[in-house]
Amino acid sequence: MVKYVLKKLLFMLLSLFILASMTFFLMKAIPGDPFTSEKKVSPEIRALLEAKYGLDKPMYEQYLQYMGGIIKGDFGVSMKYLNRDVSGMIAETFTASLKLGIFAIIISIIVGVLLGLLAAVYHRKLIDDVTMVLAVIGIAVPSFLLASLLQYVFAFKLGWFNVMGFDGPLDYVLPVAALSASPIAFIARLTRSSMLEVLHADYIKTAKAKGLKWPAIMFKHVVRNGILPVVTYVGPMTANIITGSVVIEQIFNIGGIGKVFVESITNRDYTMIMGITIFYGILLMLARFLTDIAYVLIDPRIKLESRKGA
Repeated sequence: MVKYVLKKLLFMLLSLFILASMTFFLMKAIPGDPFTSEKKVSPEIRALLEAKYGLDKPMYEQYLQYMGGIIKGDFGVSMKYLNRDVSGMIAETFTASLKLGIFAIIISIIVGVLLGLLAAVYHRKLIDDVTMVLAVIGIAVPSFLLASLLQYVFAFKLGWFNVMGFDGPLDYVLPVAALSASPIAFIARLTRSSMLEVLHADYIKTAKAKGLKWPAIMFKHVVRNGILPVVTYVGPMTANIITGSVVIEQIFNIGGIGKVFVESITNRDYTMIMGITIFYGILLMLARFLTDIAYVLIDPRIKLESRKGA
């Protein structure tokens, strides 16, 4: 187990190095710079700004300096926000995105698995048909369209929730619903397919023949074996929900990291764009790493190491 974890960590570090390097050079390849604006900047002021942020140095020096900062956890200073370091802004704005993401993840897993389990148990019945229709709608309707519809109906027309803002517990309902709709639908379909396969397996028939009660069969055999594909999906889903809430944050005016990311792209804030991109990459890698560990813990039959000669 230790060797397996160390191997995964090594691949994470390698992936992070590649991501940071590609982000740096791609940003440098984009036409323009952070000081390009409608108001023309004099050559003297531009030279002073480039010297302040180290943009006047050779490319390799900028690269080494930036990579050295990443190792220390320092993403540099924003080129648009006065006297604000990127790491501090990420820590400050990520709190709102994290809260929204955690609630969306919990709702997605619980509701998705329950719907998929009900559809599998009541296969080819009304519950199964209704669940699959809702799942197709959930996957087909874009999150930004669903967010706008929820906002219009439940906030504007009915007045049950605030149209915008993120101040109280009720303000979580609409953005979480919009953000978790597609994952719920996908998990429901995935759970249904997996559970149906497990329910028709020979060991389930054997368990029934031995006289095991249905609740014991469901939780000990069906759910445990049928949940594995869902676990595989939960890792990338977690990262996608937390990092993919940019549009939802804009619609509901949530001051999260997604909003800062969009503004940094508009402003060509090099350090902010690179810092948030690498931060998103770290989240995705951690989610994948935890998924691999959870997969092994749930199913001990999975080999941590390939056999000799395999």
